[in-house]
Parts: sequence; C-alpha cells; structure tokens
Amino acid sequence: MDDQASAVDVDQREDASSIYIGETEKEKKHDISSNGWHLYADLDEKLMYVYRDGQLIRTYEVSGGKPSSPSPLGTWRIIGKDTWGEGFGGAWLGFNVPWGKYGIHGTTDPWAVGKINNSKGCIRMRNDEVRELYRLVPHNALVTVVYENRPFYPMRDGDVGSDVLAVERALKKLGYYHGGEDGIFGSSLKKAVLEFQKDYNLYRTGVVNNSTYEKIMELEKEYDEEQERNKREREEILREPEQ
Repeated sequence: MDDQASAVDVDQREDASSIYIGETEKEKKHDISSNGWHLYADLDEKLMYVYRDGQLIRTYEVSGGKPSSPSPLGTWRIIGKDTWGEGFGGAWLGFNVPWGKYGIHGTTDPWAVGKINNSKGCIRMRNDEVRELYRLVPHNALVTVVYENRPFYPMRDGDVGSDVLAVERALKKLGYYHGGEDGIFGSSLKKAVLEFQKDYNLYRTGVVNNSTYEKIMELEKEYDEEQERNKREREEILREPEQ
C-alpha cells in the first residue's frame, strides 16, 4: 500500500460525513480548541503545529501532496493508527477523508520533508519524528490541513479532492446540486455544473475550469453574506423591546 488515494469502506465514509469540519482558513491556527489534541499542518510553511489543550507542544517540518495529487484540505479526525514499515517510516495516522485513504506517515525521501510538497496526498514526516508523533497523539485527535497558495487545476467527472468538495457545497447552497458532499466528482455534480454554466453564459463543458470556479465562489460568497445579513436582521428584531 502507498499513500495514493484509494476507496474507503462504507462505514468509514458515513463516519467521515458526521465528523468533517471543513474550516481551512489560516487564522484558525490561532483559534485552536482548548480541549484535547489538534494538529495544524500548513503546507505553505511546510510545518505542522501540535497542540494539546490549546498549548503548542511540538512543531515539525512536513511535506504534502503534489499538484496532481493534493492533500485533503480541511479539518479531519485521526481514525486509524498503525506501525507500517517500509515507505511509512514505522508509523501511520489515518484521517476520516470520505474520498480516499490519507494520513500522516514517514518517508523514504527525508530530503523532501520541509522543502517540497511531492507526496501522493498524505502528510509526510521524518521517520523518527512521525514515530514520536504516533506515541503522542491519540485516536480522534483533530487534524487541520491548509494550503492557500496551491495551484488551480480544472475539475472534471472522476476527480476527487477538497476543491471538488468545495464546489459541491457551493452549488448545493445555490440550488444546483442535490447529491452528497463527499469530494467525488460524479454525474450528479457534472449535471449541476452544466446547468450552472448554462445559466451564467459560461462555456458548457461540465468541467469546472478557472472561470466557472471563480463564478461559483463569487456567488457563494454573496449567498453567505446575504445569509449573514438576514441573521443579523432577525437578531435585531428579537432584541427590539415590545411596545
């Protein structure tokens, strides 16, 4: 087995859907939960910060996925631990990602750790350090993976990943997509993309290219802002004293 994304069983996928948090903003590093364990992997910095009860206790150099096999962005839980050998450095901490098998492990290329994101999607560490992390961190610890400056790649039927999940969520808000939020680009999402492209006079390919992606994200932002305004208005009405 290597660190390339692969199918997960149904039970694991159902578990993931209820746990996935999905907050990836950089500022979340400064708002770590004060309870329990939380790992924060910043693939721009190629560093991972380990918090316990809100206190930073370790910092490690790491490497993430290359552009053609990106790491899963968002916040996950560690749902599996093992002591796999060759290629994994003697330690594996697996995430509850719904579209594949991803986690933290060692590497046979320690020169790349902290210098280049070149994995098949997993978070790589030096072998001695990942074994230390394995001993420290328990099951169900949170892991947040962020990467702000990742290159954009068009998304099409059959693709998987965090960007696909973001498109699913956005098009669901906008009323185009009615399927599951699993990060897997299937026929339902392609149909939603085609309908969106038709409505906004975009080239109808069913592929989320840069122009389609930017339009989807623009409209999602407007939707979120409108929802926030409506929420504030409702709160103000509730605060008004009775006459």
